[in-house]
Amino acid sequence: MPYPTDRERDRPWVIRTYAGHSSARKSNALYRRNIEKGQTGLSVAFDLPTQTGYDPDDELAKGEVGKVGVPVSHIGDMRTLFEDIPMAEANTSMTINAPAMYLLALYVAVADEHGADRSTLAGTTQNDIVKEYLSRGTYVFPPAPSLRLITDMIAWSVRDIPKWNPINICSYHLQEAGATPPQELAYALSTAIAVLDSVRDSGQVPQEEFGDVVGRISFFVNAGLRFVEEMCKMRALAQLWDEITRERYGVTNPKHRRLRYGVQVNSLGLTEAQPENNVQRIVLEMLAVTLSRDARARAIQLPTWNEALGLPRPWDQQWALRMQQVLAYETDLLEYEDLFEGSRVVEAKVAELVEGARAEIDRVQEMGGAVAAVESGYMKGRLVSALAERRRRLESGEDIVVGVNRFETTEPSPLQAEGARAIETVDPEDEAAAVAAIREWRAGRDADAVESAVDELRAAAKTETNLMDASIACAKAGVTTGEWAGALREVFGEFRAPTGVSAAVGGEAASGVAAVRERVKATGDELGSRLRMIVGKPGLDGHSNGAEQVAVRARDVGFEVVYQGIRLTPAQIVAAAVQEGVHVVGLSVLSGSHLEVVPAVVDGLREAGVDDVPVVVGGIIPPEDAAALRERGVAAVFTPKDYKLTDMMDEVVTLVRAAQGLDG
Repeated sequence: MPYPTDRERDRPWVIRTYAGHSSARKSNALYRRNIEKGQTGLSVAFDLPTQTGYDPDDELAKGEVGKVGVPVSHIGDMRTLFEDIPMAEANTSMTINAPAMYLLALYVAVADEHGADRSTLAGTTQNDIVKEYLSRGTYVFPPAPSLRLITDMIAWSVRDIPKWNPINICSYHLQEAGATPPQELAYALSTAIAVLDSVRDSGQVPQEEFGDVVGRISFFVNAGLRFVEEMCKMRALAQLWDEITRERYGVTNPKHRRLRYGVQVNSLGLTEAQPENNVQRIVLEMLAVTLSRDARARAIQLPTWNEALGLPRPWDQQWALRMQQVLAYETDLLEYEDLFEGSRVVEAKVAELVEGARAEIDRVQEMGGAVAAVESGYMKGRLVSALAERRRRLESGEDIVVGVNRFETTEPSPLQAEGARAIETVDPEDEAAAVAAIREWRAGRDADAVESAVDELRAAAKTETNLMDASIACAKAGVTTGEWAGALREVFGEFRAPTGVSAAVGGEAASGVAAVRERVKATGDELGSRLRMIVGKPGLDGHSNGAEQVAVRARDVGFEVVYQGIRLTPAQIVAAAVQEGVHVVGLSVLSGSHLEVVPAVVDGLREAGVDDVPVVVGGIIPPEDAAALRERGVAAVFTPKDYKLTDMMDEVVTLVRAAQGLDG
């Protein structure tokens, strides 16, 4: 790991690719190939059912199994995932939040089977639940018990697996949700304060060992294309982290206070239009987190050039891996001390970011901290408003995105000559196989041992007992991820986070809003009621940024908008559409489950006798799939290239008028 303590050549960061799909067996083969190609750390992507605590045969898991990551439902899956991978030597990052405790328990249980000393286990669980309420949506439990799970994990890990980072404070998704750099810094650090306060106040770690807790806290950040500002952001984060841990927590050891962070550069900033341009975007964003030795990333994983189109192939991931290796091993970047020390330009920008972040941290603390600011909807509303402003700048051309709103003329891309074969596809049979496998697993295990382990977990959850040991016992007994989460749902309850839409300031200044508003009003007058639109997120996809922006723009042009947030079944969306008497249904799906969940909504509306309500869909949808959806009765399909939301609303009005038998 790079520690800039001398003039010698710095060590390269941990080089990862974020990977996993279909099944544990297929993902294991992918991991072993990537290790052979020189990858120095694993970064496990879990599918949405695993991330939200459901087994593959749950109703909400339909269409989602293996799509955006690997399904891990029990210790057998974890065994397969790490077969022939020496866990005592691996550095494993796991992107898992609400069920992080259970996935870590499964990992530790398998490491025990490997004979790996727990003190050798190195890696990270993302485990930042606060940002899930704000951006990514894979939360399960309410904030207070979620924070309790994080606290238990940290206290247990510092004692039992001291090389493990039990949490990434994750600002990555805050940027994707619209955060400005000061907001990104402030909300990430407010989360860190909430977590550290909780660990301190739990009494599980003696005060004299609290420096060890701080020393195992890591961050996971996003790096965008404004790479000078992004580099300054990381220097600001290092300065603020050192200040907070020294002044608030009294940590005296500089090594404990050192900023430790990993990074994935901006995936949602990649474009569907002229996707070959994403290569230079990825490289430039990588520079933001490597150029400054005093604030250099400890681990990096890069997206691939075609992730705006679908799931990348092994070759695409290899290309992203080679980008890191060329920078680390062919250039002279690691031979120098910090390149920016003493720069008045950099120092001024860092000071500006620090000042803005401090002010926002103070606002959050005045509200009672990060959890209170989540529960009140304050932070979510701020993010939705910031993203609406970002979209306004994009639509107006104030912000230029090459190939999207400027320089759109292009030659055919040879990288896309293969069409649908230019992305990885998940075999639909993989889900059926996972469903059959989980039922076979349940039938073949010791039912009494499972029941006993779950009962002990449930009982412990009702006390202040640390839940890690009970979770490891569940893992070894063969309890499934869905059963573990289900037991805790019974004790802790569930939660629906504020959407931020009602508090958001919309895109009033966006071009064409007034004209579309007139069409919406005129159509409503002709029908005798205000136009109503439901915006739905079917399935487990929690990336709600796009849906929220559509809801805000629909509201701004005059629609009455029904938006109930994430994680709805098709049947729930149909029921809401019928009950509310909507004129159009808008669905947002980014997880790849569109061919399963969208037709279920269309069929449900028809079965309910609602034939005059068009269904429109937005998301990462390949052209072949878009054609299939239209054949199934979808009125329109919008993808990231359709970035002009007001034009989209105008088209929706046209569809409503046609469905209602009105002219034009």
